[in-house]
Amino acid sequence: MQQESPLQIDLLIHARWIIPANGTQSVFEDHSIAVHDGRITAVLPTENSKQRYVATEEFNLGDHALIPGLINAHGHAAMSLLRGAADDLQLHTWLHDYIWPLESRWVSEQFVYEGTQLAIAEMLLCGTTCFADMYFFPDAAARAAKEIGIRAQLCCPVLDFPSAWAADADEYISKATQLHDTYRHHPLINVAFGPHAPYTVSDAPLRKIAILAEEMDVPIHMHVHETAQEVHDAETTTGKRPLQRLAALGLVSPRLLCVHATQLTDAEITLLHDNGASVVHCPESNLKLASGFCPVAKLHKAGVNVALGTDGAASNNDLDMFAEMRTAALIGKAVAGDASAVPALQALEMATLNGARALGMDDSIGSLKPGKLADIVAIRMDTFNAMPVYNIISHLVYSTQSNQVSHVWVGGRLLVEGGQLTTIDTHKLRSNVLVWQAHIQPDARR
Repeated sequence: MQQESPLQIDLLIHARWIIPANGTQSVFEDHSIAVHDGRITAVLPTENSKQRYVATEEFNLGDHALIPGLINAHGHAAMSLLRGAADDLQLHTWLHDYIWPLESRWVSEQFVYEGTQLAIAEMLLCGTTCFADMYFFPDAAARAAKEIGIRAQLCCPVLDFPSAWAADADEYISKATQLHDTYRHHPLINVAFGPHAPYTVSDAPLRKIAILAEEMDVPIHMHVHETAQEVHDAETTTGKRPLQRLAALGLVSPRLLCVHATQLTDAEITLLHDNGASVVHCPESNLKLASGFCPVAKLHKAGVNVALGTDGAASNNDLDMFAEMRTAALIGKAVAGDASAVPALQALEMATLNGARALGMDDSIGSLKPGKLADIVAIRMDTFNAMPVYNIISHLVYSTQSNQVSHVWVGGRLLVEGGQLTTIDTHKLRSNVLVWQAHIQPDARR
């Protein structure tokens, strides 16, 4: 029988371990990933891959682990330019007395474009290949993301009060629908609604968003039950807890991403499950602002999808999803009073497959599976902090540092090689950030 000729493909990556994050404990050793036209065509033993394929590009990463690109399911990317500008403050003071005045003075299209570039540079070097962003001038953030080549879901903010981007709720919503039309078929960018929080958006705009989100088939990202004070104030002014109000307005559905969710009753957890809503856990931001603790173990047990986000660099103060995974796992155990709660695999899936589900993108990203987009991260596992390796999944969550990320592909395109960014002019970016630092410095809290 005549042997078939090897298939010509774009990319072949060989690695010591492949962790597909496909809902199982699967770990493939001495395996390879074949990529063509931006998608994974096969995950197979390395020995077989070399017989089956001839690739335009080939990477031999014998001491590495390959994982799906990490998904930062909630943040405010441009706020990287406000990193450290107002620290060690209660949330209300931080937001009302410092962040909102800083934003009122400095936020512009250029601020968002260059701040988002800074955030993307950090995220890529930390293994993030897709991020959800809720911030003003999302068109500028979209421009930065598509130029660099990262995947993004732009959650257009909606507020009752004016900002540099829009005058009122109707204008915010109108601009969101226009941006959605612009990027409807873009391979990297999609658009969602981002009503800021129940206490900053009134009933009429929320009803409108619920209807439009259904018509446009897009998600709704919202800060929900972030603090006990938020819930108390809502009960005092409306007689309802925020989630109760959102449910009455038709927002609690599979489209809803409840960001933070540190104050949940058992009945509210059941409400989220029964309506298919997701929670985005931002553990380090919640810790820094003393906002409370998301009951991740309870949510997981109830069957609620829980994703992971960093929040913005003004309240974290980094965008490191490896650190976020570790913190989520450790806090999850303490909150549950159970060392077996939020195990390593669950933390990894919160940062990959669960994030994709929350964003409505799990048919194309979130796991290393044939047919999915080739969003892949390679991590060195020969560093001293990662040796010896007995359980690779455990190591990825509890031992790995983001500086072990060596290669990052988005849709098969190499954006990080040997720990260096390939699509960003880093010298220009540094210069731009220093200019912003000089501008903002007099207004920063010291």
